Amino acid sequence: MAFYFQPFQTIDYDIKKNGKKTTMTNIFLRFKIVEAFKKQQAVYYNYSVKDNERADIIAFKYYEDASLDWIIYLINDIVDPQFDWPLDRRSFENFIIKKYGSLSAAYSETHHYEQILQQQQVLFDGTIIPEKTIQVDLTTYNSLAEADRKLITSYAYEEQLNEDKREIKLLSTDFLFNLLNQVEEAFQ
Repeated sequence: MAFYFQPFQTIDYDIKKNGKKTTMTNIFLRFKIVEAFKKQQAVYYNYSVKDNERADIIAFKYYEDASLDWIIYLINDIVDPQFDWPLDRRSFENFIIKKYGSLSAAYSETHHYEQILQQQQVLFDGTIIPEKTIQVDLTTYNSLAEADRKLITSYAYEEQLNEDKREIKLLSTDFLFNLLNQVEEAFQ
């Protein structure tokens, strides 16, 4: 990620408010990909982040340059990789313990209730149509038939949030040079 800041301008800033300015990188600058470029589906590949896989590893694997990890963050609107990147199993369980006190507490605590609007279906060609649900209150939940309701524990809720972070987009290498040029022009 440090390579992302190389083209940024520097500013003189009095960090300690003592009248002595220090020259530093202006990290408040942000590059935003042109929306038309970002909306082109053919420019991107869907990718599922594996457990313990970091952005620099993916960047090396696909762009042959680990320093281009910032492109993965930029394409996916990841501002803080510590919180916006999926946690590995061990880190996830430590997070759960810190937040809920224990794994068993997270498993036993109800986060919310859902009504199942449509069960998951598998079509004749193998296409999976996902289950569709909406969040409901306890009274509505209790009035539903057993097959039409779902209790979501805190553990399941947090796990789904973490798993959702695994689905990212990778910029096609055909457009990599174009993006790098855009970034260079933006910071000149």
